[in-house]
Amino acid sequence: MTFISRLVFGATSLVLLLLAFGLMGVGLMELTKAGSGSVDAAGDAILAALGYVIVAIAVFDVAKYMFEEEVTGDHEKRGAAVARRSLTKFLSTIVIALFLEGLVVVFKTARSDVAMLGYPTALVLVSVLVLVGLGVYQRFSASVEEKVGDGDEAAKQEEDAQKASVKRSPP
Repeated sequence: MTFISRLVFGATSLVLLLLAFGLMGVGLMELTKAGSGSVDAAGDAILAALGYVIVAIAVFDVAKYMFEEEVTGDHEKRGAAVARRSLTKFLSTIVIALFLEGLVVVFKTARSDVAMLGYPTALVLVSVLVLVGLGVYQRFSASVEEKVGDGDEAAKQEEDAQKASVKRSPP
């Protein structure tokens, strides 16, 4: 079953990677349109391209995370600290993408209809909430690791104890 699971996650990662490249291609096509129109049209095209590239980065990071964690990762030997760092790295990229996308949408909306700024503002506020949630997660998981100890350290101590007992036992 592990092989099938890794195969499915690997294929999904590949599809996401291809979609991320497709989004970057669409962003580049938007940039080529930027030079052929008025200044306002160029600004809109650049903001649209920026939005596509930001989403492409987020999709690429999801594909990378999925591949590293589900296809190549060794889940049996992974400790709590490794999982926390991996999840933090992944969510940090997503939060950055959310912030950047929120800013792009704020600029787009401010140029066209200021009355509609509530939606992009909500996106930025949700980004802040995700960031605060990540901070709370970091704090709680780090304090639990201090009290209980990381699984990696416990496994290493157990392995060292076994090696020491083998050396002490007479042949």
